[in-house]
Amino acid sequence: MSYTIRRFRPTDDAAMLAFAAGLPEHDLLFLGRDLRHERVIEAWQQAIGEGWIDSLVAEDGGRIVATAALVRDPLGWSGHVGEIRLLVASDRRGVGLGRDLLEALLAIAHAHGLTKLSASMTPDQAGSIALFEGLGFRCEATLTGQVRASDGIVHDLLVLARAMPAT
Repeated sequence: MSYTIRRFRPTDDAAMLAFAAGLPEHDLLFLGRDLRHERVIEAWQQAIGEGWIDSLVAEDGGRIVATAALVRDPLGWSGHVGEIRLLVASDRRGVGLGRDLLEALLAIAHAHGLTKLSASMTPDQAGSIALFEGLGFRCEATLTGQVRASDGIVHDLLVLARAMPAT
């Protein structure tokens, strides 16, 4: 499978909406906001423009097949911590794409001087948990009943984290 990893651009909004629409809702629960809505993508683009988010996409033939973001709050008490968000299309999982994106975000986090990274996911996302644990993340918390899907069912969230090596 071929793909190109690059920065998420303002001209990618429609392609990102199409990508998000193709994901199972369960894959989106850890984000806090539903990427299937245009206003959410617009807010994401604004945060990129303001320097709060570094965001990458993987594309194949003009189609977004994965996305990864490093979210920071340089004005907050946790300005040294970055939150990673990673989504991979169902038909592209298990081939190293998520790992490639995650490693690219680790380099970006290092360039920002971050000292800790975190990521959230539901406990049943075994592939994602294995990917993050393989890169040094460990479970720091389980948030019971943290998110509610559109069918009303609540799900727990795991918070995984890792320290960044000193430069």
